[in-house]
Amino acid sequence: MAERSTAAVDVADNGGDEPPAADAAKAMADGVDTQNGRAADGRMPEKDGERRKAAPAAAPELHSGHKLARRYRLEECVTRLDGFSSWRAMDEKLRRAVGVHLLPADHPRARAVLAAARSSALLGDPRFVHVLDAVEENDLVYVVHEWLPDATELTALLAAGPLEPHEAYQLVTQVSQAMAAAHREGLAHLRLTPSAILRTSTGQYRIRGLAVNAALRGITSDTPQRADTEAIGALLYAALTQRWPYEVDAYGLAGLPKGVGLIAPDQVRAGVHRGLGELAMRALANDGATASRQEPACTTPEELAKAVAAMPRIRPPEPAFTPPPEYQHTTYQQGSYGRPMPPGAPTTAVRPVVPPPPPLQSRTGRVLKWGVAALLIAALGLGSWQLADTLLDRGKQGSSGSNQTPHKGDDEPAAKDPTPLAIKGAEEYFPDGTPQDKDGVSHTYDGDASTYWRTKSFIDGPQVVIKPGVGIVYDLGSEQEVSAASIALRYPGNHTTAALYATNGTSSSTPVSSMTKIAANTTSDTTLTLSAEKPVKTRYVLVWITAMPMAGADTYSNAGYKQAITDVKFTG
Repeated sequence: MAERSTAAVDVADNGGDEPPAADAAKAMADGVDTQNGRAADGRMPEKDGERRKAAPAAAPELHSGHKLARRYRLEECVTRLDGFSSWRAMDEKLRRAVGVHLLPADHPRARAVLAAARSSALLGDPRFVHVLDAVEENDLVYVVHEWLPDATELTALLAAGPLEPHEAYQLVTQVSQAMAAAHREGLAHLRLTPSAILRTSTGQYRIRGLAVNAALRGITSDTPQRADTEAIGALLYAALTQRWPYEVDAYGLAGLPKGVGLIAPDQVRAGVHRGLGELAMRALANDGATASRQEPACTTPEELAKAVAAMPRIRPPEPAFTPPPEYQHTTYQQGSYGRPMPPGAPTTAVRPVVPPPPPLQSRTGRVLKWGVAALLIAALGLGSWQLADTLLDRGKQGSSGSNQTPHKGDDEPAAKDPTPLAIKGAEEYFPDGTPQDKDGVSHTYDGDASTYWRTKSFIDGPQVVIKPGVGIVYDLGSEQEVSAASIALRYPGNHTTAALYATNGTSSSTPVSSMTKIAANTTSDTTLTLSAEKPVKTRYVLVWITAMPMAGADTYSNAGYKQAITDVKFTG
């Protein structure tokens, strides 16, 4: 494909062709790289992508509480720079936090930002922070994007120290693969900094500002793939060494010593993973040199992703083992019994020794001893007689030839086999008013494994965030003792969580909190079994899904967190 980038779409390419490693001093703090109320504090090399020299228009004078399109309520301004401002806002329609970039419609970069945002929104890759809206309205241009409150910037992770080799391996793997997919669609980032990389609570890395950050700053490049590849190399270098691979300090990281040039990561910090260190050098602009001077340089994200895949897989560290507390021996077991006591220790016994009682030497004592002995002899004789009588009875039964088979007593209850329960009907349960696939509900009990009921594709996961869950209420025709359920799923992966609830009807107006919970379970396979501790008597059973795995795109939805049910069976 062509090397030319559409990152800024309408922005003129007036940059040079030198790599961005050459000069970091031209960069400025990227105000759009903000999250959770914190602006980026570093510098980004821009020699490969030159900024447009246009006088910025004044930033829109807006305030907290202002609404855009009667939907997005501005809450906190996190950046005001170069004629644009970035805000944390609230989407009052979907009741979720979002990020908003604002600039005047007559801003020299307004058209480029609008075009870049719309191009980025078409990618639909879950590894990127998605653009949700791009609008020109009332002399304003604004771009709405996802806000991830539970994610952590790579800047904050590196402030705590370098990453473990496995975590650095995950970082370069996910970022290089994501950028390779973006460049295949003609999109570049050109502002890949530690503040543009977010790590979610599930360990997934997501990239924000694709195309948009460069358009906001007027950055272009004649070699966008080389620029993004070098930026990924800089991220990996920083993750391994906690140092920025240029001579300037940036993003809370100390730069390299002045005048020594780019040095290998294992020369900066001891114990760096050799394979990852060489990979960082191959991605960074190094005049063709690498850490080993044997492997060729990586000039595109696709080449870098292939180089990562060719490496031996780096396993996660073993969990720390905490040894049990040492067994405390007693004084006798430690062998100090009878030994001289150490100075300061008590020399006398803590408890006085109680002398044993005197033997029964009187006449009454002798009578008691003979009486006890007589009782023992009588008991022994009686026991011997009963034993002999039992052996004689068994001998008689064997000689008569009667061989009777033992059987269970009538009072012993027989084990009850599970009974399949027939499903008479079903309705989708959607208390938030938004169904998933109402027409596909009947496919979950038609006996055909090729048909299924499906959910929509969600961006966040595996836990369903945007709504409390999705599910189906099944009608068993009459009250039955429900003890278990077997659910066949379409998508495997980490992970699917579901629960069974006894309810009073198929209506979606009954809240889950008022229902009786029967069972719950989690699986990463295509079969989920739920078993109750004791059967629950009910006619209507809700199958309620609260977590779904990541799955690829299909004819119904894009890639994302989703699930489908092919078959449901209940037993009682």
